[in-house]
Amino acid sequence: MNIKLRLEQPEDYRIVEELTREAFWGLDSPGCVEHLLVHKLRTIPAFVPDLDYVAEFDGKIIGNVMYAKAKIIDDTGKQYEVLEFSPLSVLPEYQNQGVGKALLKHTIEEAKRLGYRAILFFGEPDYYPRLGFQRAGVFNIATAWGANFDAFMAMPLYDDALNGISGRFYLDPVYDVDAEEAAEFDNTFPYKEKHILAPINILLENLTPPAKEAFGENKITLLAELRKYSGREIVSWHGIDRDAMFIINTTLKDHGYPPKIWPERTESNSASFGVREGSSACST
Repeated sequence: MNIKLRLEQPEDYRIVEELTREAFWGLDSPGCVEHLLVHKLRTIPAFVPDLDYVAEFDGKIIGNVMYAKAKIIDDTGKQYEVLEFSPLSVLPEYQNQGVGKALLKHTIEEAKRLGYRAILFFGEPDYYPRLGFQRAGVFNIATAWGANFDAFMAMPLYDDALNGISGRFYLDPVYDVDAEEAAEFDNTFPYKEKHILAPINILLENLTPPAKEAFGENKITLLAELRKYSGREIVSWHGIDRDAMFIINTTLKDHGYPPKIWPERTESNSASFGVREGSSACST
């Protein structure tokens, strides 16, 4: 697929908001809020326009990635500037064709050239390690509320960029999107039917009792909630074995979600699990 990557221009703004809406609609909620996030990101001091890229195919914008400055604050109050990317959006009909991967690879190289320290973000934990991201906990960095999990990832952009740094990661407040404001903004777009998200029961009915208990213990009610867990985390739950993981992955794929990777699998054979190349990144 021959795509062109270029910086977003003012005349692209509404187009990018529309494609972001299409990319995220019904993914984690019946609608989405990410198109409002895109709209507001451009207006804040933390926004990095030099990393705001679109992907074009046959003259049509089919993807976009945006970055904002964030910070790590250590126990002494010292701050370290880093980057956060999100949203990463690709129109649904162009997903799984390397568009998101191309946008990320290009902007990562640009971020290095511009001298940024590191990128931290929240996203699908079984995909982004293939692009060089690692769990943020490896670098002694926690979320703003002091947690660590596989969907919270980091990438140093030069040697030793995160050495000697520990602390908590803070996003710009723009990422705390108000649902009511997002609904009002969505009214300025053509009407779109809200999705009904699949309940976790469609998976549980095919699992053994011990596996079912694992989902109850983790308070999972929707299939979409599994996006925030890695295969490594899921197989650590009591009652989840290879048979359960096969059923989980089959159910995820049947409902348009990327399957999970069994933790002992390597990048060379992870393709057999059907991991997508990256269409969108979770902002939270």
